[in-house]
Amino acid sequence: MIELVAVLVLAGLLATFAVSRFFQRDTFDARSFADQVTNIVRYGQKLAVAQNRAVFVSIDANSVALCFDAVCSDEQKVLPPTGRNSGSKDTLKYCSVTNWLCEGRPSGVTLSTNPVNTAGFYFDALGQPYAKGDVFPAVSTFPAQLQISIRGDGLTRNVTVEGETGYVH
Repeated sequence: MIELVAVLVLAGLLATFAVSRFFQRDTFDARSFADQVTNIVRYGQKLAVAQNRAVFVSIDANSVALCFDAVCSDEQKVLPPTGRNSGSKDTLKYCSVTNWLCEGRPSGVTLSTNPVNTAGFYFDALGQPYAKGDVFPAVSTFPAQLQISIRGDGLTRNVTVEGETGYVH
């Protein structure tokens, strides 16, 4: 009987901590969004090389998107490989057109860039990043490193785009 009570007490203590983590989604949302941002930007670079054309990355406070022209008009959005986005309520809220590659930030997660004024850039056919206003083959004004910061659950996760090579990590 004593062993049964001890097991029940231990199970109760473990459940107390596990239940609070189960209902707190901030950690999972922030990590998931950081992974999605990394994959979208990396896909943009690979797509630019594979299709031998510029692919633009548009970043604002609420979303990250890919397109084939600087203004990201509806006709020039990049279709994701599956034909749709994640379909989450946040993506539907921040990405007005759902048939192009865009991902909206979850609530409780913030998105920013460092340097701050880098709201968008593009990869050329060699996968090298250029600032949105640069005209290829001009000298790039893209920073040495672009940090895309995703903050949630008290932690900051950074996605880095290297200025020289376009390497995304």
